[in-house]
Amino acid sequence: GLSMEDVRASLSTATANSPKGSLSGQVQTRSIAANDQLTTAAQYRQLIIGYNNGAPVRLSDVARVIDDVENQRAAGWVDGQRAIPLIIRRQPGANIIDVIERVKALIPELARSINPAIDVVIALDRSTTIRASVVDVERTLLISIGLVVLVVFLFLRNVRATAIPSVAVPLPLVGTFGAMYLCGYSLDNLSLMALTISTGFVVDDAIVVTENVSRFIEEGDTPLQAAFKGAKQIGFTIVSITLSLLAVFIPILLMGGLVGRLFREFAVTLSFAIAISAVVSLTVTPMMASRMLRHEREVKHGRLYRASERAFNWMHDTYGTALRWVLEHEWLMLAATGATIAFTVYLYIVIPKGLFPQQDTGSIAGGSQAPQDISFPAMKARTEALNSVLAQDANIEHFVSFIGQGNTGFFFIQLKPWGVRKLTADQVIGELRPKLARVPGISLFLQNVQDVRLGGRLSGAQYQYTLVDANLDELTQWAPRVLDKLRSLPQLRDVNSDQQTNGLRLDVTVDRDTASRLGITPQAIDETLYDAFGQRQVATMYTQLNQYRVVLEVKPEFQVNPSQVQMLYVRTPSGGQVPLSALAKVTEAPTALSVNHQGQFPAVTISFNLAPDTALGQAVTAIDRATRDIGLPASARGSFQGTAQAFQQSLASEPFLIAFALVAVYIVLGVLYESYVHPITILSTLPSAGVGALLALLAVNTEFSIIALIGIILLIGIVKKNAIMMIDFAIEAERDQGLSTIEAIYKACLLRFRPILMTTLAALLGGVPLAIGRGAGAELRQPLGITIVGGLLFSQMLTLFTTPVIYVALDRFTRKRQTHPVPTLQPTA
Repeated sequence: GLSMEDVRASLSTATANSPKGSLSGQVQTRSIAANDQLTTAAQYRQLIIGYNNGAPVRLSDVARVIDDVENQRAAGWVDGQRAIPLIIRRQPGANIIDVIERVKALIPELARSINPAIDVVIALDRSTTIRASVVDVERTLLISIGLVVLVVFLFLRNVRATAIPSVAVPLPLVGTFGAMYLCGYSLDNLSLMALTISTGFVVDDAIVVTENVSRFIEEGDTPLQAAFKGAKQIGFTIVSITLSLLAVFIPILLMGGLVGRLFREFAVTLSFAIAISAVVSLTVTPMMASRMLRHEREVKHGRLYRASERAFNWMHDTYGTALRWVLEHEWLMLAATGATIAFTVYLYIVIPKGLFPQQDTGSIAGGSQAPQDISFPAMKARTEALNSVLAQDANIEHFVSFIGQGNTGFFFIQLKPWGVRKLTADQVIGELRPKLARVPGISLFLQNVQDVRLGGRLSGAQYQYTLVDANLDELTQWAPRVLDKLRSLPQLRDVNSDQQTNGLRLDVTVDRDTASRLGITPQAIDETLYDAFGQRQVATMYTQLNQYRVVLEVKPEFQVNPSQVQMLYVRTPSGGQVPLSALAKVTEAPTALSVNHQGQFPAVTISFNLAPDTALGQAVTAIDRATRDIGLPASARGSFQGTAQAFQQSLASEPFLIAFALVAVYIVLGVLYESYVHPITILSTLPSAGVGALLALLAVNTEFSIIALIGIILLIGIVKKNAIMMIDFAIEAERDQGLSTIEAIYKACLLRFRPILMTTLAALLGGVPLAIGRGAGAELRQPLGITIVGGLLFSQMLTLFTTPVIYVALDRFTRKRQTHPVPTLQPTA
């Protein structure tokens, strides 16, 4: 009779594809070809694999030979229909939109080259959400520009004067586009977010210059003289503001890891916009002011102008009265400053923290888990049951599912566009979770796909916690305990593990003495088992378009029962056939399907999602506390991976980044002012901004993330502008007019009151569209806008009073060291 090895040997030599040489005569050369290849299942059916009593035995006599897929134990679905899913990934550095458009252009050509009964469809397309996100940011940018121009007009109430700083918005943006092109940057969410927030920055310098030139014109100077005097007087202030603002971005540029690489482009883009804005405000703005501004008598103004002027004058006078009282009660503002610093530290400690805001990208990924000893037909049936649940959800546009030989599967879900569906991705997951849980014998863990994923293992949930132990038995014992403990935590959802230790295996125990007596080696037994149950690839068929594997196995009906293993026959060297049951005993035993490793040590990764209204920092704290309570053995070590690990690292570095930004700004200001005192006065504005930003985040239930941290760092650069404008004019008044310190700062505050309001309101409204934005990718931008709006609102109310008080107090401290008294503020008539 024929054994499995006989069939395999015949198949492996029945087809060949090797060079055969050529014949070269006096005149012609002929290559040699032979019919050495079999290219169809029909040709294999006629293959003679042996003889029985002189009669040929063909392959079709002992086997079923068919054209089929290479692996029967794999299946895929699109929208619940059987399919072959193909995942296309772009090369590093390639433009994703361009790649997708080229792939779409090739699909009709692909469809023409395959069977017409096969449909080629696009199930998942990331370009849809990317385009929607970019369009939404562009809309936000235009709204920000419009709001900034509106602020300028409301304060200046003059079309000519409004046009001057309005030009200062597009010019730096256009110049920034050119700089981005030279740096090889693309127009993406981060760069557009930088441009959006820059609209409130780039107009500030032009506002200050325009307002200063207008003031000189109202005092009687010609427009040209006023332009020269105004630009000269404010020039150092513009340079100070610009350089100190650029210094803020140094920590962002030096951030390490993926987070640093992401925000480096953001920082560079914003730096270009600010630097170009300074150049425009000191060149184009004075030139336009000298040509477009002129002195207008009050009689030419309309009723609305006069009414608004009275309102501004009332605000100015009220501020002057309040400031005079505050300067006479310095202790109150000094105490408020100290309390603000303490409150900032307290808020930073208690505020919920995370790495990146949870986005709604319109995509959901999932991983299914079934019992570890499940068969492929059972896994297929249960996956189809999950598909039925997904197909009934009205929020889902397309979904793809795939399973292989194990007990796990993969799901990718594309939701309908934001304008069509009413629920967010997290809400869709929340609705699907109980429906999917009703499918027996399988679990599906869904996670909201994020634009930024920082490493970690591929798992069924967004975050990972890994246990590592050199002792595999100890790890096998403790990992389930940790899993059960984490499942009991209310902060976590979809807690699951990649530990696969409950599979089944058949142990074939060979009687070596009997096998040796019959001349059968363990290798021969292994080869027979592989031939029967291993879907062994024994040959390759070559066609003009493709290559096809020839796969050998016993019929599926003989791969069901463990007792069927003993029905195999193994050939002896003498040509006889011996049943495997005579050589070996087959027993069933539990086994590990896989053992994962990390750093060459056995490891088990527990993945989890966050419960609603739970920040990543809260979950990390709860997990650390839970693992301490369990009392892991000394050899076991637990650590977070991927996004959770990056969060821990960023949390440890956040205070240093803020401190580094403060030091960088202090050094720049110290060099500019040649003083160690004035930079302290300027930086005293920052605690109030921190309180406002953190309170705003708490008020709208938004966690403190990396995006919010960027907003805090930007606030360091924004709020100090007010102090710089006050101090520059106070120093000039002391030097040129001989005023006392308290009189000089009082006059400077009143003189710069209106431009301070204008620049602050412009920066604030530039951030409002980010803070209240909705749509694609808005979740990533909102914390930035919220921190800037909240910080500016609170700091504006406080620093108009604390900055002059601190300026006077520090000046008194300096003079005391020099034994010079400080004059008091003289009452006005």
